[in-house]
Amino acid sequence: MTASRLDPSAPVLTADLCVIGAGAGGLSVAVGAAQLGAATVLVERGAMGGDCLNTGCVPSKALLAAGNLAAAMRGAGRFGLGAVEPAVDFGRVHDHVHEVIASIAPHDSVERLTGLGVRVLRAEARFTGRNRLQVGAVTVTARRFVIATGSRPALPPIPGLADVPFLTNETIFDGRTAPAHLIVIGGGPVGVELAQAHRRLGCAVTLVEQATLLPRDDPELVAVVRRQLVRDGVVLHEGVAIARVEAGTDAAPGGGGVTLILASGVRLTGSTVLVAAGRRPDLESLALAAAGVRAGPEGIVTDARLRTSNRRIFALGDVVAGGPRFTHAAGYQAGVVLRNALFRWPARVDYRALPRVTCTSPELAQVGMTEAEARAAFGAIGLLRWPLAENDRARADRTPDGLVKAVIRPDGRVVGAGIVGAHAGELIQVWGLAIARGLKVGALATLIAPYPTLGEASKRAAGSYFAPRLFNDRVRGVVRLLARLG
Repeated sequence: MTASRLDPSAPVLTADLCVIGAGAGGLSVAVGAAQLGAATVLVERGAMGGDCLNTGCVPSKALLAAGNLAAAMRGAGRFGLGAVEPAVDFGRVHDHVHEVIASIAPHDSVERLTGLGVRVLRAEARFTGRNRLQVGAVTVTARRFVIATGSRPALPPIPGLADVPFLTNETIFDGRTAPAHLIVIGGGPVGVELAQAHRRLGCAVTLVEQATLLPRDDPELVAVVRRQLVRDGVVLHEGVAIARVEAGTDAAPGGGGVTLILASGVRLTGSTVLVAAGRRPDLESLALAAAGVRAGPEGIVTDARLRTSNRRIFALGDVVAGGPRFTHAAGYQAGVVLRNALFRWPARVDYRALPRVTCTSPELAQVGMTEAEARAAFGAIGLLRWPLAENDRARADRTPDGLVKAVIRPDGRVVGAGIVGAHAGELIQVWGLAIARGLKVGALATLIAPYPTLGEASKRAAGSYFAPRLFNDRVRGVVRLLARLG
């Protein structure tokens, strides 16, 4: 299996592995396979790096960084500094976001992949057989295929939505002018992050969510994020359906371009609508039936080894039905696919310790089971909490809002944890390690944490498990007895 088999002048490219999609998961598989000596083809019809680099994780975090700095300038008085209302130049914010994207793009580029021995084809792909793919004018055959085409924004079936201008995460980062009044449809991580970022950059923002804010997360932790959004000035409408959307004619702060009519009759008019109501797998052009790959509206059906109904074709990332839709999940899945596809090692996915983070301020991070999930699975559980208001570093940094919350089985084993607060995405990792390694809470309680750090809050939460077992009349009696014995 040599790279010469990937000669672009040949009528048919024959590869060991052909990866469709150059997002996070597809890139990880292609790079890993090439470095392991496999003849590898990577197919991408759009931008290298996929959604995460170009329209998702990277630009949203860059925008949040700008918004957080603006908020810090307004709040400088807490530190004895002169508070300043920042003069936001949204065009320069746009440039900052795209400079960050451009700084990362070389890592995902065709040039880098080619240098590593990957043959990159830039065209749309469709299957013409169980092991045959047509990519533009090129035919690719391979021993194994990997489908990693990702997802795109889902559009909710709201009457009138298709008849008005709206933005999604794929278009909102293109604007050089701040929306006067942004109405966000959807209260999941994307909607909440972009709502807060735009509000902190001076836009009026209204968020509408049919269910509750961040519905997959622990409500106790979500409440802290909700309070901060309200303090920031985001107007929230939760638990309400949108009856229809129409071109805006009512007067509204900042002017009105679009009006949402809620089921309650309330009318919300704003200049711009952002649809952030979920994702759907990007599969339509692949002609999966020709390859014998089963798929439905939620994505491709796979087993625990990420094999499709055609055992020579794997799927990972957002295209997997019922799977987690995170960049880091796709990276993890890439390792599972490589072990199966190249080494015939029956590796299986295990999501018990898969973390997730919503990068609002404060951040909300979770790993393992939530309280509700653990109660449903085990019945009796233990809950450990430690408020960041009791953490000296959080006090010094003036970031006391939040808490650490851990879910413990009766035998002391950690099965879940959630943190809401500054740097929660970093702090959650020790809890993920505990879950992945099947550790009991004592391992975290005896950890020596440097002082003063936010990480002490996790140690304190873990230590609270032992407080009722140590500080009781029985133990005090033992101490008194030992004292009398000298």
